Amino acid sequence: MTKDTSPDTPTEPLLRVLTPDATPEEVAAVVAVFAALGGGAPAPEKPRSVWASPARRMRGPHVHGRGAWQASARGIR
Repeated sequence: MTKDTSPDTPTEPLLRVLTPDATPEEVAAVVAVFAALGGGAPAPEKPRSVWASPARRMRGPHVHGRGAWQASARGIR
């Protein structure tokens, strides 16, 4: 039989209780505190809406020539 040494399988326990008279409630409280601290992968970023894009606030270049005033009203660049 071979020993699995992949990084996903720990060789030692992550938490070890040294006090023999710890109650299950105390152990659960310690585990809850460590679980609340996180340490896992960060939450994925929410995709940014096109409406919230800072590029929308930038004005495009002025168009010169025939029909330029109509193109400026339609937002065509």
